[in-house]
Amino acid sequence: MSSDIITTQENNQSQDLIIQPPSSGLSLQGKITVPGDKSISHRSLMLGAIAKGETTIEGLLLGEDPRSTAKCFRAMGAEISELNTERVVVQGIGLGNLQEPRDVLDAGNSGTTLRLMIGLLASHPDRFFTVTGDNSLRSRPMSRVVKPLQKMGATIWGRENNNLAPLAVKGQKLKPFHYHSPIASAQVKSCILLAGLMTEGKTTVTEPALSRDHSERMLQAFGAELEIDAATNSVTITGQPELTGQHVIVPGDISSAAFWLVAGAIVPGSELVITNVGVNPTRIGILEALEMMNADITKENERIVAGEPVADLRVKHSKLRACTIAGSIIPRLIDEIPVLAVAAAFAEGTTIIKDAAELRVKESDRLSAMATELTKMGAKVTELSDGLEITGGNALTGQEVDSYTDHRIAMSLAIAALATSGITTIHRAEAASISYPNFVATLQQVV
Repeated sequence: MSSDIITTQENNQSQDLIIQPPSSGLSLQGKITVPGDKSISHRSLMLGAIAKGETTIEGLLLGEDPRSTAKCFRAMGAEISELNTERVVVQGIGLGNLQEPRDVLDAGNSGTTLRLMIGLLASHPDRFFTVTGDNSLRSRPMSRVVKPLQKMGATIWGRENNNLAPLAVKGQKLKPFHYHSPIASAQVKSCILLAGLMTEGKTTVTEPALSRDHSERMLQAFGAELEIDAATNSVTITGQPELTGQHVIVPGDISSAAFWLVAGAIVPGSELVITNVGVNPTRIGILEALEMMNADITKENERIVAGEPVADLRVKHSKLRACTIAGSIIPRLIDEIPVLAVAAAFAEGTTIIKDAAELRVKESDRLSAMATELTKMGAKVTELSDGLEITGGNALTGQEVDSYTDHRIAMSLAIAALATSGITTIHRAEAASISYPNFVATLQQVV
């Protein structure tokens, strides 16, 4: 029956995803494995490239973003085998040995690739690099990493007063610095820590709230010296260590699992198990928010894999209720807010999401995109300057909607469509492959 419910159609060099729930409704059932964690995949490739010796990676995400990271570091001298989930081998070239590439480094659609990589490039003395990305990435702000790097002595040029890619970087010997970040951002923190790897002395980043800590965990595993002050949300790295290649096992990405958690919660009669999901405490804001909304989610088979906490997540349909999502939880679920907006559309009462202005400068303006598209489907959504106000309870109907070429918008709208009446057509749905190449196949598996 899934072939009738979930179909795709080519449309002017893009792909439409068409979802038509049966008149009797759906009941989602099954066991799901989600792609490897995107954040950990990026970092394992980068640190493997600048470590000494061999790094092996299992479970790597095969989306376009990690492919962009691999391509960039290959261009700078690292040997990285063909990407697959079973085993990727990285022959590192050692800290400080990135080669000046012969061409422009292209980060594609990946803000993580560009923002983290630039910390390494800026700290390689006497080497010149130019970095760019696709149309979306070239419109996203880079001053949040450029300005602190400049305070460390970096030489970086770019469009709009060094805020937009393409960026040109002339590597320098940087000086240690204590950066008080105005935003809680793992990309900003990681960029400064990677610059600090090549900088003699101690470099510190202090955040207003705790952001995801995958960089800290992995840097320590590869041999870097870090001091973590949880009371002040500060991390200090001592520069010029010797990093050593490691064996990395990448857990499933909780950001990808979030789509199925919401799907299971909103579609009556559903029960799904998502296996081998990373449940790092800095990433489980989505679980906390759904718990506040009365979702029926349990952790099973909790364990530690390669330094990261992992569990299987079981979700059953439940009657959701509204809540307020704001403050310190936001950095721990920033990528999941689009699909949380879908959950809110099916919750009793008015859900308020605040302190999420960061979403306006992602692959799309995610606040505007979700407000516009959910409203088309019949949801009651008010767009706030830094969030959304969503009153649940309206019955949603299938419509023609657009992904804005944003992977998280495409998948969030697909989850909403599962609990609507009528046909939903999602234009430019191929964007899902950025982080979840098998999303459509998994949809067909569980309906």
